[in-house]
Amino acid sequence: MKTSLFATLAAAAVIPTQAFPSANEWKPPGPDDVRGPCPGLNTLTNHGFLPRNGRDIDADTLGDALIKGLNAEPKLAGIFFAQAITTNPKPNATTFSLSDLTRHNILEHDASLSRQDAHYGRADILHPSVFAETLSHLPDPVISLKQAAHVRKARIDASNRTNPEFAWSEISERNSLLESAIYLIAFGDREAGSISKERLVYFFENERFPPGWEKTDKAITLDELIQMAGRMASATTTTETASPTEDKLLAAGRGAHGSVGGDEL
Repeated sequence: MKTSLFATLAAAAVIPTQAFPSANEWKPPGPDDVRGPCPGLNTLTNHGFLPRNGRDIDADTLGDALIKGLNAEPKLAGIFFAQAITTNPKPNATTFSLSDLTRHNILEHDASLSRQDAHYGRADILHPSVFAETLSHLPDPVISLKQAAHVRKARIDASNRTNPEFAWSEISERNSLLESAIYLIAFGDREAGSISKERLVYFFENERFPPGWEKTDKAITLDELIQMAGRMASATTTTETASPTEDKLLAAGRGAHGSVGGDEL
């Protein structure tokens, strides 16, 4: 009995640590798993911060994932959940699935940087041609805030020209600005508002944390997100007339502590 036990322990001792994968090791979705239009939430799911099947996510689970995966402040996590839960069509829902987020013109919108418009088909997966169009506007190895603003506007203009059912609301504009702001803050230089093109491409194409990336020690706050979106709006509207949403975010971005109420985000 002792010999058998010692042999088992000895064998376990020489098994490489890779044989015991981390709880947050990246894994692609399985055939019965669901994902949505948000590369960030898909990434957190692929890394196991959210349920790997992408289903039935409650407020505590989302908050824990955003805090542990990206170091987002609890307030921001709560607002994200309040928005996400609106996509669940069930009355009095207390959870949402990533596939719910794909319901068109609730949070998901036309003119994505990486998804085709819902008019043409699935908007929950990266569309190579759309993403190639996005990258065609980004020739440099480091994407500046001005370039990020330009490519966002270019995608809106292209979608407006080509999609016969193109729809763009104040909510669409707000979400588009915030989506660009979050990837700059989470994966880029949050002070400069820039990001490595290589890192951006890796994140979008793989829905996986980029090699060498580490979660920031400084929490991502609602104020910072609003301010970055305001800077994005300012860069977008340098030679244009700002939309109502851009006006609000522009004002927030100019302030030292710009913020809006939860019902505005």
